[in-house]
Amino acid sequence: MKNMCDLYQEQLALAIENTCFSAECKEEIVEILKQPKHEIIVNFPVKLSNGHLKVFKGYRIQHNNFCGPYKGGLRFHHNTHLDECKALAFWMTVKCALQELPFGGAKGGVKFDPREYSTDDLHKICKAFARAIYKYVGSERDIPAPDVGTNSKTMDWMTAETRRLNHDHDFGVYTGKSLIFGGSQGRTEATGRGLMHCVEKWAELTGAAHISATDLGENHQILKDRTFILQGFGNVGSFAAKLLTERLGMKCVGLGDHTGYWTNAEGFSIMELRNWVSETGCLSRGPGCAPEQAVDKLAFFSQACDLVIPAALELQIGEEEAHALQCSAVIEGANGPIDTDADRILTERGITVVPDVLANSGGVVVSYYEWLQNKRCEYWSLEKVRNDLEKRMDKAFNRVWSKAQELKTTMRIAAYVLAIERIQYAYDT
Repeated sequence: MKNMCDLYQEQLALAIENTCFSAECKEEIVEILKQPKHEIIVNFPVKLSNGHLKVFKGYRIQHNNFCGPYKGGLRFHHNTHLDECKALAFWMTVKCALQELPFGGAKGGVKFDPREYSTDDLHKICKAFARAIYKYVGSERDIPAPDVGTNSKTMDWMTAETRRLNHDHDFGVYTGKSLIFGGSQGRTEATGRGLMHCVEKWAELTGAAHISATDLGENHQILKDRTFILQGFGNVGSFAAKLLTERLGMKCVGLGDHTGYWTNAEGFSIMELRNWVSETGCLSRGPGCAPEQAVDKLAFFSQACDLVIPAALELQIGEEEAHALQCSAVIEGANGPIDTDADRILTERGITVVPDVLANSGGVVVSYYEWLQNKRCEYWSLEKVRNDLEKRMDKAFNRVWSKAQELKTTMRIAAYVLAIERIQYAYDT
């Protein structure tokens, strides 16, 4: 299985082949996009609650800003490293361009496991990291957001520290904040809700569901009793599962996270598991996830279902898993969960892949809405945020679907072509 930098460089090369650019232009855009503009590495000290001083390593990769300020998440994870951040920043550039947002791509994080630290220590780490990078961020320069291992409280702490250092009242320097600290309604659920809209559009355009004018209410169940398996039960996965089961009437027959995998042909109780995970931090031993019900990773991906939703970390589906899948489509909730060889196998098998740069873009869309609200000193209703998100997701899905039909290619290649054409226009203008 390839590493993440290999993956994004191969995806870029495949997409460029499908553009109508001249040979010279193709070469130029590859050179521009294959490496980030800035690679920022900081080592910053924190005196922990136990009195010990520890030096943490942090990253901020600013990939491309042709279309606007850099935008992308911050992750706190023990496997965070430079190449990972570079790949994720590239995907953010594509994601923002695809959604026609006035942003470029960025990514960053700190290499540590936040589950091993107290709330007081996490507060100190966030403040120290904010001090280490504050000169590189800003509402018109680079706007970080939450990612794996971070949340609204993390963003609040970093926003407060950055505002203190800059002696200003700019809330728009970070997004994903709590409501009381300049955040937006609907931000926490945004990525999962955006994914749900992609499932709706997939069902509509492939005939997997028949939608009439009477189906358009909040609780319509256009995919009632259709099945899915879900890898990852963090923010994205848990919200997606909740919406797919409650709003669309689907049934989750397989679940997995860093503690194991489980299958249940009768379907899992997502609400009970959400409550369990909020208390324990993992699926293990939750309702329906007892040790005697566990399966291995390959058995999990071999489970027959309508949809597979990888919403954990990168590079989870390789050739073996691609051959094992028994589904109609894969909806990428995570960034880069499928390697290039697996992607080719799925295409050959006729399994549709709704790519990450589209399927999980709801988060950056609502981050954009939060940024706008901060700049305008406005507060939008939850209904407005949800309605605007649905319209934007539907528009992006339709554009990608149409481009894929036009080019007779995959949705991933079509999404990249649309994004790269926008970036190229900004570069040439």
